[in-house]
Amino acid sequence: MLTATDIHKQYGQLAVLKGVDISINKGEIVSIVGSSGAGKSTLLHILGTLDSADKGRIVMNDQHIEALKGKKLAAFRNKHIGFVFQFHHLLPEFTALENVCIPGWVAGTKKKEVVTKATELLKTLGLGDRLENKPQQLSGGEQQRVAVARALINGPDIVMADEPTGNLDSANAKELHQLFMDLRDQFNQTFLIVTHNEELAKMSDRILHMKDGKMING
Repeated sequence: MLTATDIHKQYGQLAVLKGVDISINKGEIVSIVGSSGAGKSTLLHILGTLDSADKGRIVMNDQHIEALKGKKLAAFRNKHIGFVFQFHHLLPEFTALENVCIPGWVAGTKKKEVVTKATELLKTLGLGDRLENKPQQLSGGEQQRVAVARALINGPDIVMADEPTGNLDSANAKELHQLFMDLRDQFNQTFLIVTHNEELAKMSDRILHMKDGKMING
């Protein structure tokens, strides 16, 4: 479903990624672990098209991502990739429902259709009574669930999560990872998760270890 080959990235004199290969199958939950500075987040951002590699090839569903530029790349990202970050990045002036709807509206889907799907997602994630709440009225765990719903609104091929539990307490962290498992089982959703938490990573189907800009297994 997603294959990256010989990914290199350098910032000035610092080589962050030194020839990384990775392959992820449909419906798989894969966690990448490693110490700070190992290159995990940089790799995730490149695979998610938020950054570009200096060298290497990325193919998702037979589409060569490195060949896409500008609006075509942005449209591909919005349609095929969902993102969940450590800090939820919810827009404070919008309700939970509106925050989830925004990527769908950006994609040009009919407003009513997006609202219906966003409502269903939030209900599925246990937030049916929080639709009209703004982010500051939600707990950290609830905000992260809204962020997950937003990531899912366009039916992405893969959700990429960068330290999604890093800002949560241990109970909410375990709950979020269990939510990922449930979404994979229910919707065959694919996840790529960067995390420092080995205990939570063990809930994944596969753990990849990075060190000094290289994948040391997987």
